[in-house]
Amino acid sequence: MTKENESLSEYVPLIREVRETERRVRYPNTSLLLAVCAAGIGGTFQYGYNISVINAPTKYVQNFINQTWLERYEMDISEQMLTLLWSIIVSVFTLGGLIGASIGGTLAIKFGRKGALLLNNTFALLAALLMGLSYPAGLYELLIVGRFLTGINAGIGVCVQPMYLGEIAPRMFRGTMAMGTSIFITGGIFTGQVIGLNELLGKEEYWPILLSTPCIPAVLQILILPWFPESPRYLLIDKMNDTECRKGALESFADTRLEDMERERINALGIKPMKPWELFGDPSLSWQLTTVILLNCAQQLNGINAIYFYADYVFAQAGIPANKIPYATVGTGACECLTALTCGILIESLGRRVLIIGGYSLMTLWCICLTLTLTFQETSPWVPYLSMIGVFAFILSFGLGPGGVTNILTTELFTQTSRPAAYIIGGSINWLSFFFIGIVFPFIVNSLQQYCFLVFLAICCLVAGYIFIIVPETKNKTFLEIQMEIQSRTLRKHNKSEGGNDTNLSLTLIMYLYFLS
Repeated sequence: MTKENESLSEYVPLIREVRETERRVRYPNTSLLLAVCAAGIGGTFQYGYNISVINAPTKYVQNFINQTWLERYEMDISEQMLTLLWSIIVSVFTLGGLIGASIGGTLAIKFGRKGALLLNNTFALLAALLMGLSYPAGLYELLIVGRFLTGINAGIGVCVQPMYLGEIAPRMFRGTMAMGTSIFITGGIFTGQVIGLNELLGKEEYWPILLSTPCIPAVLQILILPWFPESPRYLLIDKMNDTECRKGALESFADTRLEDMERERINALGIKPMKPWELFGDPSLSWQLTTVILLNCAQQLNGINAIYFYADYVFAQAGIPANKIPYATVGTGACECLTALTCGILIESLGRRVLIIGGYSLMTLWCICLTLTLTFQETSPWVPYLSMIGVFAFILSFGLGPGGVTNILTTELFTQTSRPAAYIIGGSINWLSFFFIGIVFPFIVNSLQQYCFLVFLAICCLVAGYIFIIVPETKNKTFLEIQMEIQSRTLRKHNKSEGGNDTNLSLTLIMYLYFLS
């Protein structure tokens, strides 16, 4: 047995002791739960909120653009130009998100996870100011700049918040804590839908105020988050600041295991944080990187956008009056929010694989059902109600699996030195897919109509199969354990092709003892 394998075997008794301690801890402490709320309110909440809040004032903003154009050029704006300007206002959010995702990991390394989240609120505050001033100033261009800045804010938040939550949580609660990302995204979508109702800020005279409301969660995070410490892993491994790690972070997040972080620090000694392009050149990370890219693509291309596109039509066919459809749409947001909370409860008992494979498998089933019910929508008065059930069932399945687990796996499949770069790549792919589906989806619907769900069926089925074959269960394992399990799988495949050797066999034995503990 080599010296390297002997050093690994020394950890086995320590792991047994740590896990025995963890069995006695059943619930996360109050500081952890409050930290999730403090990070989420100005993080991924903004992403969900800014996706949904723009829908309510669509007609009012278009009227404002037409009025401004008339005052400037003394002529009405053409239908094509109005559509173009509105499309830019909506879609520039994704461009900002792509830029935010590409710089989020770098900010997390330079300013820390908490520091990056606090700095990110600058974009939200500036965006709210510009969009609020657009109407009194008579400048619709401020809406474009404001939406671009909200996109940057959302991109950074989606990148940094899961990283922060994944690093402050002990491994037995890591899934539950990381679900805060999904819970706040869906909570933001639901809140944006509710605030946009006519009874609140959905009237024409209130739309500038409605688009300025992202400043509220930004201010809340600026006031609340500074009371919580920085990520212990960032302090210990990136900054090598053992004193601050013990004094602040571990006192507040008492469940966090110093032993896990210390082993990860030793493993990362002399290794600088990786750049995104370095991940593509590292063979030991090829499967993890492939998985993250695939899951982030599939999160946008799995048909959830098609569901929201068809929702109004399905509700109308079911006999819901046109003025009541916004309330039914709020119901879809509440449904997604509820499933995120449910996923947070189930994730530590069922594991990541069961939820995400089950989610994609159920979405495959509902794609078949929706194709059939939309095809025969007018054959019987009860078929539209089956379509309604299919819409809500698809949203439930998405929230239980892909919507909640994707970001957690990005945290868990990488260690401290490669995690920020992985989030840059995963986030960029997610935003590019978001932009792609926004451009291509109308053409898919126009050409295939309800049969577009067959395309999404194939995507969901393929992703479920890939996860079943490739991705290991990460529940209740340290980041190093997950890394070693993936590497052991690679070694076993290499041994089969090369014939194996004593060193690799001894490493496999150590891995066996390691995971039995």
